[in-house]
Amino acid sequence: MSIRNKVFGFAEKPRLTVTRSLKHISAQIINDVDGKTLVSASSNDKELRGMIKPEMKRTEVSKIVGAQLAKRALAANIGAVAFDRNGYIYHGRIKALADGAREGGLNF
Repeated sequence: MSIRNKVFGFAEKPRLTVTRSLKHISAQIINDVDGKTLVSASSNDKELRGMIKPEMKRTEVSKIVGAQLAKRALAANIGAVAFDRNGYIYHGRIKALADGAREGGLNF
């Protein structure tokens, strides 16, 4: 909650939040004013399952999810976001997802 007090998503700069489990990672871009999810991507999406190979490392999968999220965000006219790491350390899969989103064209 201490992170949520500092990071807030507006219409012009929504919040990108990350959730991870042992197997999967997901990310959402949220407008906190309206309380709506604008764009989301997950390693469990049907569209991404074709890109993800069983021998890939989880950091590689996270980078693909970040790139896909950026692609969907740019299609929805979202260029800048506030990054909410959701209490996770900015390392490993969280960093890979952020790098993939930055390479895809998101600014944060």
